[in-house]
Amino acid sequence: MDFSLIVLVVIVAALAFDFTNGFHDTANAMATSIATGALKPKVAVGVSAVLNLVGAFLSVEVAKTISGGIVDDTKVTPVIIFAGLVGAIVWNLLTWLIGLPSSSSHALFGGLIGATWIASGSDAVHFGKVVEKVLIPALASPIVAGIVATLGTFLVYRITARAKQDTVGRTFKAGQIASASLVSLAHGTNDAQKTMGVITLTLIASGSLAPNSGPPLWVILTAGTAIALGTYLGGWRIIQTMGKKLTEIQTPQGFAAETSAAAVILTSAHLGFALSTTHVCSGGIIGSGLGRRLAEVRWGVAGRMVLAWALTLPAAAIVGALAAEISTLGTWGTVLVGLAGVVVALGIYLASRRNPVNANSIHEPEPGVTQPANA
Repeated sequence: MDFSLIVLVVIVAALAFDFTNGFHDTANAMATSIATGALKPKVAVGVSAVLNLVGAFLSVEVAKTISGGIVDDTKVTPVIIFAGLVGAIVWNLLTWLIGLPSSSSHALFGGLIGATWIASGSDAVHFGKVVEKVLIPALASPIVAGIVATLGTFLVYRITARAKQDTVGRTFKAGQIASASLVSLAHGTNDAQKTMGVITLTLIASGSLAPNSGPPLWVILTAGTAIALGTYLGGWRIIQTMGKKLTEIQTPQGFAAETSAAAVILTSAHLGFALSTTHVCSGGIIGSGLGRRLAEVRWGVAGRMVLAWALTLPAAAIVGALAAEISTLGTWGTVLVGLAGVVVALGIYLASRRNPVNANSIHEPEPGVTQPANA
């Protein structure tokens, strides 16, 4: 296969992953605002899409972590990166199908680590950086966001205890619009950079960019646009899980959850930590449920989410490793992996049509899940 062609294929695959990241993680920013009625569903995803694009231009620190930190850019090739992306995309689509808000970020890291390890050896993976920049933030960020949201929710209800509930509701609905917008901006800043980092790593591996280069402007623009388009289409299945199935959410809770999540995400993006916005926002929502007296947290749903989080990186790594094993056999192997990825994606899409979830149906209760009267 012509080298310039494989580079183009990898860039397209990276943008396809970015697109799935957008619709997979829309819920991170907008689920609570949609659940409380602060924003109508289609308005919410439209606002989120625009701010995702704007956020992509705010920082490149996370992109540098991926392009020069997690794997050795002298020991990877565009074919290896392509195999890693296939692993990430397949896992994203599978978890989207069942409505589980797993981490797109960890799917990407897992795919890249698995593909690089099998193709170039374990010394091509910087495990120290993986622990420092990925695993530690993955464990700490939802706990920090949950604690902040718990305290924030508790204080909000204490402060407004004697206020008229109608006034409180209107005030915090307006506040939620601002806080959800901030999460969207943070999501664009953090998650779009991951695709920027992959494309930049591809360009470095192919010799098109010097080692340790940052992402060019066109990479920032295309990555931001891809995630914005994915966000606009809306990941309604995961919005339903985050907004309706984890806990009963009222407007003060939604504001506390969103504000805590945005603070954690923006801080980590500035420091170059490639954390999962899914983990952070989920922690914030659970914390908001713990912070309000008599609110119910559905620990069964939370447990399934945590299980998906634990499986994401190794599962994507296994798929990425298998894809790399085949792709590195030659042109026919790369073509076969690409075709297999398209077939799997098409199969998952067709399966999703059997039980569609859209902007009009996300408030409908799932069979077997009791919904509170004022949810």
